[in-house]
Amino acid sequence: MCTKDCADHLNATVRYALETTRAIAVCPFHADVIVRVCDDAVDSHAFERAKRIVKSDGTHWETQDLREEIARQLNIAADGECPRCALH
Repeated sequence: MCTKDCADHLNATVRYALETTRAIAVCPFHADVIVRVCDDAVDSHAFERAKRIVKSDGTHWETQDLREEIARQLNIAADGECPRCALH
């Protein structure tokens, strides 16, 4: 079973992979809103980057754990545009 620190590290690793591949972005006007780019190719690239990070740092997460965390983070992100900006 994974400890909270391990889960936090998985969360941070996936977030880093999603941000650096530009699969997600933080709204420049609302720092608490994450926007998904909605590009399957970029999502796949983020998954591959996360796998490489895990291999390089010696952490052993199952591929399914990475997929689930990527899906979780993409699901909580707004699709395409910041909903708070869209109201203006």
